[in-house]
Amino acid sequence: MPTRKVYLLRHTRGFTLIEVVITVAILGILVSAVLPLAEVTVQRTRELELRRALRTLRIAIDEYKDDFDLAVKNKKIIPEADQTGYPISLEVLVQGTDWDGLYAFPRKYLRRVPVDPFDDGQGWGLRGYRDAPDSTSWDGKDIYDVYSKSDRTALDGTAYSSW
Repeated sequence: MPTRKVYLLRHTRGFTLIEVVITVAILGILVSAVLPLAEVTVQRTRELELRRALRTLRIAIDEYKDDFDLAVKNKKIIPEADQTGYPISLEVLVQGTDWDGLYAFPRKYLRRVPVDPFDDGQGWGLRGYRDAPDSTSWDGKDIYDVYSKSDRTALDGTAYSSW
C-alpha cells in the first residue's frame, strides 16, 4: 500500500496594523527629508543654465564688437559718428552680418537666443553702451550687456538680475 505524506499547513501571518503604520511613518520621514534636497538641486541646475546663457550672450556681443572693429580697421565699413559697434538687437547675432565683404558669408554669432530659465515672460534685460552699469532701462541704440529680469534671489543670496 502506498504511503501517504501528510503535510501540515502552516498558517502564515500578515503584517500587523502597527507594522504597516511604522513603515509608512518611516517612509514619510525619508520623503520629507529628500524633497527639499531635490528642490535645491533643481534650482542649482537652473542657476547653472542662467550663467551659461549670460556667458554665451556676452561672448557673442563681444565677438560682434570685435568684428565691427576689424571691419572698420580694414576699411570695409565706415562707422557713423555715434555708432559704438555693438549689435542693435539680439536677433542680429542670430541672423549674422557679412561686414561688407569682411567675410564671404554672413557671420552668425548665435544659433538661437538662449532663454532665461528664471524668465517670467519678461525676456532679457538689455543695457546699452551709454547706460549705467546697473541700469534697468535700455536706451534702445545698441546692446552692450544683458541681464536677467527675474526678481528672485539665488542660493548664494544675490539677485539674479545682478549677475
